[in-house]
Amino acid sequence: MRSRRSFLRLSGALGTTAVAANAYGLAQVLAATKSVADRSPEEVAQDEFYWREIQQAFTLDRTLINLNNGNSCPSPRVVHEALKRYLDYSNQAPVYHRGLLEQNKETARRRLAAEFGCDVEEIAMTRNASEALQIAQNGLDLAPGDEVITTEQDYGRMLTTWDQRERRDKIAVTRINFPVPTTGDDLYERFERAITPRTKVLHFCHVTNLTGQLFPVQRLARMARQRGLLTIVDGAHAAAHFPYKLRELECDYYGTSLHKWLLAPHNTGFLFVRKENIERTWPLQAAPARRSSDIRKFEEVGTIAAAPFAAINEALAFHQAIGAERKAARLRFLTLRWADRLKPNPRVKILSNLEAGQTWGLALVNVEGIEAAKLTRALWDKYRIIAVAITRDDYQGIRVTPNIYTTLEEIDTFVAAMEDIITNGVPSATA
Repeated sequence: MRSRRSFLRLSGALGTTAVAANAYGLAQVLAATKSVADRSPEEVAQDEFYWREIQQAFTLDRTLINLNNGNSCPSPRVVHEALKRYLDYSNQAPVYHRGLLEQNKETARRRLAAEFGCDVEEIAMTRNASEALQIAQNGLDLAPGDEVITTEQDYGRMLTTWDQRERRDKIAVTRINFPVPTTGDDLYERFERAITPRTKVLHFCHVTNLTGQLFPVQRLARMARQRGLLTIVDGAHAAAHFPYKLRELECDYYGTSLHKWLLAPHNTGFLFVRKENIERTWPLQAAPARRSSDIRKFEEVGTIAAAPFAAINEALAFHQAIGAERKAARLRFLTLRWADRLKPNPRVKILSNLEAGQTWGLALVNVEGIEAAKLTRALWDKYRIIAVAITRDDYQGIRVTPNIYTTLEEIDTFVAAMEDIITNGVPSATA
């Protein structure tokens, strides 16, 4: 671990003027990252001097502890300031300035394609993962009786979309379930067994929003392609959470949000469509026939703000200044810090796979004898900790999702709060 002396030398090298000037920029992050470039991501994950520099890039309310970053994350200052700057610019003469910013979406498209590993003509800019995935779900020609296989643990809005197609188009939707946590082999076998001669589409998460269960995307995509089936992957909780490349996943469609782990503004996401599938897929809103093979036809949604899309570029720059591997290692380090301390308690059950390469910054914990909803209320009422309750017929727990601005003190406060509630029960006001 880097010493305080070496850290201060780094700060001195930057200089007081540089620190002040770059309070909203990337220079500090880049300099800090350069100082740890010769060390493994796992080593850097435990370097509090380094992550203190990253934490300083955010404007936060430290009177509360946000462990629900799986919903949405605060953007670093460099991104939020860019968003406000682009909004101000657009507002001067929207019909003119907004149009100029819309042209700059091509820069974000190019950089997203490079970061996530696909052709630039295979990425459509969307407002979130739900919109991206609904383009694929509603855009496929499916006849009555055609079958879609998904899971009971996919995101609710996506399941609702398939339910509507089932009512409207008389397709068949099969939902498979699985225990949590489980293995990639188990998930693969469950999908393989479920396929019938009527099956046309496999729809599944990259990682679920419930427990962070990781799916064997490449294996499922290869199996589907061999059988002439299409694959739609929900990547809402994967993009910028841990490293991967879309071309290596080999799926047909992939939708994600960028306001989660990439730390981009709200109303940003993207849809990946394999080039050979663009023409066969209808856009969510009508586009002219001349654009039938153009990925941009999926962006025909009327007048929307261009500023959030422009600010994606700053979010990508911030993400890349840290490095995807370092970020993933830090998220895993924070998760293991609380999970390893709580799991020896016989009343605690971790419903996520904590093995290396399976879990990073999202895990679900259950406490025997305490309802998840009451537990989250108690965490908020007494400790001002934000978490979310997951309550299902087959399991329940609280989902814990820290982020790179989360401090060790905040993680340790969460552990202490959980131990207090487990030992002493839910306060009467909450119960």
